[in-house]
Amino acid sequence: MKGTSLQILIVSVWVGFTSLAFAQTPVESYVRPNSLKAGDTVAIVAPAGILKNRQASIQEATAVFSSWGLHVVLGKHLYAKDNHFAGTDEQRAEDFQKAMDDTSVKAIWCARGGYGTMRILDMLDYSNFKKNPKWIEGFSDITAIHGKLHQLCIQSVHGMMPTGVEGQKMQSESTIKNLESLKKVLFGEALKYKVPSSSYNRMGKASGELIGGNLSLLQACLQSDATLDTKDKILFIEEIGEYRYSIDRMLFSLKRAGYFKQLKGLIIGDISRIKVNTTPFGKSNEEIVLNVVKEYDFPVLFDFPAGHEEDNRALILGREVTLEVGEKESTLTFKN
Repeated sequence: MKGTSLQILIVSVWVGFTSLAFAQTPVESYVRPNSLKAGDTVAIVAPAGILKNRQASIQEATAVFSSWGLHVVLGKHLYAKDNHFAGTDEQRAEDFQKAMDDTSVKAIWCARGGYGTMRILDMLDYSNFKKNPKWIEGFSDITAIHGKLHQLCIQSVHGMMPTGVEGQKMQSESTIKNLESLKKVLFGEALKYKVPSSSYNRMGKASGELIGGNLSLLQACLQSDATLDTKDKILFIEEIGEYRYSIDRMLFSLKRAGYFKQLKGLIIGDISRIKVNTTPFGKSNEEIVLNVVKEYDFPVLFDFPAGHEEDNRALILGREVTLEVGEKESTLTFKN
């Protein structure tokens, strides 16, 4: 009798443990905001740098969204000025909060990066947003927002912002492709990229949810509620205007924080406009990256068209992707 009771107890514990394990492994761990449709409203707000002489860009961006059948509303303080920032912290937070809480707004397009987003993260209340998530789109300094959304398990869009839509840029092949990719993301169309392979690439295939953004912001968000959980993920990184020793230092900061230990794959976008130091660092950008991750065996893709250069394709952060790094061509396929 005692043996039978023990067997029943063991089976019960095993069943409970198995159920719990499955319960903690959802099919898709990130919430996917609803795709847009004609007639939906998009808000343009400025959570970071000042929009000095940027009215033409906002008008061009509004015209693009209007051509997609979308209605655009501008933040009350979009053109406010507070030295470096697009208004005071309170003004920028007010616009962002209103856009998050307004159920008629189906997506938020951040006007530009620069610096300032981290200053308002703790001023925002995400309660209503978690109940009615919507697409938030931007890059660079907006990485801080992406990090917060990562912690909330809500997908977001890394891609070009309104200040990249202006004048002759509108006619360039890169801008056209950037906007096409952004439209695909927002309207829920299939997304897949094929890029030429760099000789520095480390070949391989991996699948996992895509996370990441600007390297400086990823480092700045360490040990906060906007840091990233990189376990079994594909990490994307881009940067602009840094010394090579700074890039090396920031990557080692991520490494020491455990970012690469259980990573599935690494994608390097633009690392551009490198500052010249009086003492040469002695390694290229690619060599710096490969040195940092030399003891890991995940695939590494260089020269992905995303970041601060003109070719800046949209990426869905939090979406499962398959990365295939080949000798001549590499692909990044998003689960639809």
